[in-house]
Parts: sequence; structure tokens; C-alpha cells
Amino acid sequence: MRKTVVFVVAAVIGATMLAGPAQAQQQSPSPTPSAAPAKGSVQLNVNTAINQSLVDKYVRDAPNVALAKCEGASPAFSSPALTFSNYTPGPFMGADANISADAALKPGTQAGTYPLTVTCGDQTYRTQFTVPAPQVSKVPSGAAKAGDGSMAG
Repeated sequence: MRKTVVFVVAAVIGATMLAGPAQAQQQSPSPTPSAAPAKGSVQLNVNTAINQSLVDKYVRDAPNVALAKCEGASPAFSSPALTFSNYTPGPFMGADANISADAALKPGTQAGTYPLTVTCGDQTYRTQFTVPAPQVSKVPSGAAKAGDGSMAG
């Protein structure tokens, strides 16, 4: 059994190696050059293994971090909805960035979409992020309370 598996794997690898150059010869070069990768970027928050929907979303009642990849002197974040503090150089896990700052929502900011920029020397990078509506923090008076027996007949 083991010899058969080794032989099959070797045959597949050999066939792949033989087919690889033949396929490369059949392809014609692309007439349009590919775009150069961006030198910089900016984002709010980083996705985690548990939550894959954090980038460019403000998270209420949790720390928020602006991150940027940029070259140039004196990087500075700006947004009409956020204030920034504690600028920290990177690198950072989970984000291609070399600078970060704590981001706090300005009092009175309504739910919606807002710009976030970072300026590094003479380069400016932009994105947009969303601020969700606040959750109800107080139970309305007279509301049923689950599990306290008030609804028992």
C-alpha cells in the first residue's frame, strides 16, 4: 500500500513538472502592465481570528486603533469624527502598517460614514469608516425582565 501511494505521488509530481513548462510556453504575455502596488494605506482597526468584520468600523465600548503604512516625516491621522492619541511605531500583527494611534469617537458623533486620512510628509492616504448607532443602554421602564418571574401568571 505504501509503495503504491509513493508511486502515485511521484507520478503526479512528475506530470505536474512536465505540464508546467508546456503551459508556460502556450501563454502569451499580457499587453497591459500591472499597476504598481500602493506605497501607503490607512485603516481603522484590525480583523481578528474571531471577528473578521472590524476593519474600517468603529467599535463602541472597545479600544479602536487607526493604522497606517506610510513613508515620510511626522505621520498624522485626521477625521471629523475621531481624536487620536498615543502614536506608536510598528510593525503590527495582522496589519501592513508602520504607525498606529488610539482613536476615540468625538462626543455627539452620529451614526454614519466618515473619512479617515493619514498624512506622511507630502503623501496623504484616505479611507472611510462607519460608526454604528449606539445600542440601548437602559431598559425602558415597565419593560418585562427576562427570568425574574414578573411574567409568571
